[in-house]
Amino acid sequence: MNVTRRNLLETAAILLVDQWASSHRRAFAAGSSDGWRDTGRKVIVLTCGGMRRAETFQETGLKNIPHLYGELLPQSVFYPAVRNEGVTSHYNTISSVITGKWQRLDDWGKTPPASPTLFEYLRKQTGMPQDQTWLISSNKALTNRIGASSMRDFGPRYGANVVFPKQLLIDAVVRAAEQGNASHSAERTRMQPEIEAMLHANNYEGLGWSVSGDASSLDASTQITIQKAIDDLVRTNVPVTGDEFTFLVSLEVMRRFAPSFLVMTFSDMEVAHFGSYSLYVTGIRTVDRLASELWSQVQALPAYRGKTTLFVLPEFGRDLDGSNTNGFFNHRLNDDSTRLTWMMCLGEAAQHIQAVERTVQQIDICPTIAGLFGLSGLDLPGKPLPGLER
Repeated sequence: MNVTRRNLLETAAILLVDQWASSHRRAFAAGSSDGWRDTGRKVIVLTCGGMRRAETFQETGLKNIPHLYGELLPQSVFYPAVRNEGVTSHYNTISSVITGKWQRLDDWGKTPPASPTLFEYLRKQTGMPQDQTWLISSNKALTNRIGASSMRDFGPRYGANVVFPKQLLIDAVVRAAEQGNASHSAERTRMQPEIEAMLHANNYEGLGWSVSGDASSLDASTQITIQKAIDDLVRTNVPVTGDEFTFLVSLEVMRRFAPSFLVMTFSDMEVAHFGSYSLYVTGIRTVDRLASELWSQVQALPAYRGKTTLFVLPEFGRDLDGSNTNGFFNHRLNDDSTRLTWMMCLGEAAQHIQAVERTVQQIDICPTIAGLFGLSGLDLPGKPLPGLER
């Protein structure tokens, strides 16, 4: 039987979430849910690594985002100027978005955010159960400690479910290098240390692509089942994108649990760190396609249709071409090219289609979402985003 890459990835995602549900059923049942009243309101946040305006919402980049520009923009409240005033690394930026305070932490995710996250606020204040809060990420650094907080009154009891699907893909690549065809064993022997060094070493621009350490909390049977499916992809030389698998796992979580608050992070475009402009642009085009598919699924799933607000935004831009930080390779420069990005909001809270020209801050997202869920008494420096309805 001819099985396409997409079919196999979908099957792997279904199996992963099925095994996850089985192994966590008791934890979900024991989770804090006292007093929670499900209003049906849903919020999804999709963040997308580092993407410059020059390759997206400028004239030079519109060809890379036909779905975002042609389909989603006309349905959205659009913010063409969203400022990241924090540390322009992945873990710090996502921590800032979901805590509402600029975070200046270890870039590898070795320490929890210094302030409570929206997951914790939601679960403690509303009694929302754990199966209603998820972070599913293509970036390992975000999965280490993002669900925990160092604040005294918060912690694991109020954390989210955190999943790193790409961990399984990395394991498959390493095994492929170890178990390839005998005729290529010599080449494989020389290549393997380089592959393993790249994947294991914590030196990838703060992304933390380490195979060791905390990752998706999967039981042994899940690891075996899903890994077999992914190994089949590697053996048959079928190309795999980490963001595509992250998307499919997220979609299965939406179908299975219909979480009230879901954060997804994509990072295919971060191949830019290796100097490939064409692959960086391919990552942007993958985001464009998957964002459109996500919005279509929101309209198709009864639990989400008419009840969902979707936020789509890059974490930051990238450095200027010709800069001493290697241009699009990195995101270190203290310049608008790196710090100024964009965001679109679609759905329930975006009732009045418009472009909000004034500059807003990434830390404004947290109080906005808190307001959508009716949270109160939060000490946050950001302001609710203009143009959205509560």
